[in-house]
Amino acid sequence: MAKNDGGGDGPGAVASPRRADARHNRELLVAAARETFAAAGPDASLNEIARRAGVGPGTLYRHFPTRHALLTAVLRSRIESLCAHAERLSTSGDAGDARDPDDAGGADGALAEWMAAFLAHARANQGLGSALMLDGPDALGIDCHRMIQDAAAGVLERAQRWGTARPDVTADDLLRLVTGIALSTARSPGDDAQPDRLLALALDAVHGERGGARG
Repeated sequence: MAKNDGGGDGPGAVASPRRADARHNRELLVAAARETFAAAGPDASLNEIARRAGVGPGTLYRHFPTRHALLTAVLRSRIESLCAHAERLSTSGDAGDARDPDDAGGADGALAEWMAAFLAHARANQGLGSALMLDGPDALGIDCHRMIQDAAAGVLERAQRWGTARPDVTADDLLRLVTGIALSTARSPGDDAQPDRLLALALDAVHGERGGARG
């Protein structure tokens, strides 16, 4: 029987490595699913995802009994990455910039960078979101929306503190603006630059009086 770190025998000696293996397999599956769904959409082959992760289909179904469960895990993983990006921007200057993390320029750039990241997220994940919405508007859970709202609030509040964003703008305003851009441009393909132009207009509105000086 396998021994624990202290040299004793017992169920914990085997259970701990098994739990670690299970966590590792789950991480591999989510990473493989992120890549596969991005390339082939939400109807991608689950067997192909298992193959890319280097595990058998049985392992995939033990972790994710349904396609919906895997889609939810992938979208949650992407949301967590987006929120982690907001956290980094909220506590540092512009990407690659060594300026003081509390200066106005850093706050201004952080807000613009995160809104661009959220737009990319919204555009890339429309297929996953639509697939999950088939199970009802609450399929993802309230906490996912709250995570994104808190992330937006962090970068917005920093910009407002330094006067680079209108004080009356809310995190919900930002999310609705960017989501609207993502939805409207998805229905009118052919102008690849349009999402960025609309985002620039939205940023001018968020900056208020500063918008006229930007360029």
